[in-house]
Amino acid sequence: MRTLILVRCAFVLMILSAGVASANADTAENWTSHNATADESAFSALTQVDVHNVERLGLAWSLDLPGEASLEATPLAVNGVLYFTGSYSKVYAVDGVSGKLLWSYEPEIWTHNPEKMHFGFAANRGLAYDNGKLFGGTLDGRLLALDAKTGQLLWSVMTVAANSPQQITGAPRVFKNKVIIGQTGADFAARGYVTAYDQSTGRQIWRFYTVPGPSDHQERDPALQRAAATWIGEAAKSGPGGGGVWDSLTFDAEFNRVYLGTANAAPYDPSTREGDNLFTASIVALNADTGQYAWHYQVNPRDSWDYDSTQQMTLATLAIDGKPRKVLMQAPKNGFFYVIDRETGKLISAEKLGKVTWAERIDLSTGRPVEAANIRYQTGELFVWPASMGAHSWMSQAFSPRTGLVYLPYMQSGVHYLKGKPITGGVYVAGLGIKEYNPAAEDGKGALIAWDPVHQKAAWKVQHDRIWNGGVLATAGDVVFQGAADGVLSAYDARSGKRLWRFDAQMGLIAAPMSWLSGGKQYISILAGYGGSAAVWGDLMAAGWKYRSARRLLTFALNGTAFLPPTPTRSDRIQPVDDPTIKLDPADVAAGSQIFLACAVCHGRNLIATGGPAPDLRESGVALSPDNFRSVVHDGALLQNGMPKFDNLTDEQLRQIWAYIRDGARAALARAPAPSSK
Repeated sequence: MRTLILVRCAFVLMILSAGVASANADTAENWTSHNATADESAFSALTQVDVHNVERLGLAWSLDLPGEASLEATPLAVNGVLYFTGSYSKVYAVDGVSGKLLWSYEPEIWTHNPEKMHFGFAANRGLAYDNGKLFGGTLDGRLLALDAKTGQLLWSVMTVAANSPQQITGAPRVFKNKVIIGQTGADFAARGYVTAYDQSTGRQIWRFYTVPGPSDHQERDPALQRAAATWIGEAAKSGPGGGGVWDSLTFDAEFNRVYLGTANAAPYDPSTREGDNLFTASIVALNADTGQYAWHYQVNPRDSWDYDSTQQMTLATLAIDGKPRKVLMQAPKNGFFYVIDRETGKLISAEKLGKVTWAERIDLSTGRPVEAANIRYQTGELFVWPASMGAHSWMSQAFSPRTGLVYLPYMQSGVHYLKGKPITGGVYVAGLGIKEYNPAAEDGKGALIAWDPVHQKAAWKVQHDRIWNGGVLATAGDVVFQGAADGVLSAYDARSGKRLWRFDAQMGLIAAPMSWLSGGKQYISILAGYGGSAAVWGDLMAAGWKYRSARRLLTFALNGTAFLPPTPTRSDRIQPVDDPTIKLDPADVAAGSQIFLACAVCHGRNLIATGGPAPDLRESGVALSPDNFRSVVHDGALLQNGMPKFDNLTDEQLRQIWAYIRDGARAALARAPAPSSK
């Protein structure tokens, strides 16, 4: 009987796999959405490059991208043209065969609303394409529509309040002549929402808020009334915050729904808010035509650890218990892998991907986590896995209907929390729990995991030396591609995990590769540009790349023969600069270290930059001179280069930050090895 059931399951899976591959065949030559198609599978149905010939893959061409830093976007491919975004929302169009730049569009965020540049690092995860138009978001909160052939701006609409801390970093999604976008801002307690616009005009069609408004003027929406009952305490009086939809959205044509992945609750301190705090840290299903609530599944009730559920939501039909089930699959930050019935929103299964200490398990009867004791800082101190960077972040996972496996970038890192200092009544991230790390357990490192979503277990795993690695592409040639922090793009056998091919990109890779077809030839393309939020975590994510290292678009094909231009090698060694005649006041250094916490988002925790969104200031000649430093930081001399101006800082505060940088450079210089005599 058991054998018969297994055969039946295999037969059902084979039929389902064949159906998906066939459905994608007509559009396989193009890649029109961030994760290829509406099902968010990051799967290419192309078969020209396969496990038998991938070792012949070579560089077809490369395109240098001066002025770019962190590159997170997955390019789109439409009729042989590649479209992608840069660090500060610039849009590029490139001929996919020759690598020639066709046009670019610069949204000039520094002229529209430079204040928005204060609220995050430079990042943009790409575009959407439909009906001859490209749709992209900007760091200052605009949604743009461009003519795909010419790059001409067709319309622009502001999606967030001009004075809010909200930005756009994620890629829009398109469906039924609409384009939908969310925003960042949950970390600043901004109220999250998504908005659907008409593709032709930019007219707002509907909007859905992910948390209720202030208690004195509740909306009439029954869903938000339901959510309001789950916010109890001080946060309910001042107005709940969080729940921003800063990354993933998924359209389900079969059920005519849009699924939202929402961010953390705010304020962070859980003592100010009892209840489940809907709809934060949740997956929410909406009617695609009206934006009306359909169902939700909350991953983390009363989130207290920044466990966003904004990660990719992949749709599939799986053979579960011998029957086809229409499911949604997600690996959110919290370390569990979830399989959810997308018709009802009911949980089917959930298991740990790796090291998870905040919860014992997920109760399948209630769908709620069985949490560990004292998990909300009741004792004033907490070590917990995973850290708020997540066991899985925004980097794309890929699902192959041929193997039935999900391939995802995994991270294993814990964090040390303290309550009440230095932020009164708040929660302070004291460190990364390094003393608690167990190298044998692969703490502080990343991996590529091939996950079986039916049996909820790993099929195979490839260990990486660094933690902050790229997104994944799966193909019908049974090849899985992933770039890593060390700059190596690798191809793996989708069934065994054996590495079949590697290429040294000479730059850390965090974006996902994609595949497309032109002139009968299959290509693989990827953006090379390490960074993103890596700087926040300092030396844990430092991979030896410099801010000025070359950023590029790389494209590969069978028998490609191109070579990369000479590039400086990766090195963890810094080259600090100092003027020994400068006298530093220890009080200034101490005060500056606290003010610099706001700068660490780009320039690195403890002054340790990762080579991504901003330079290591210990190596900066500009930071040697207090006058030059003031010109950049206060007056905005480098605003157009992505460096915000902070004209709200006093002369005393500027002196203190400068002193902290000078002290850090001096300390690094003292630790640096003596130059070789050879």
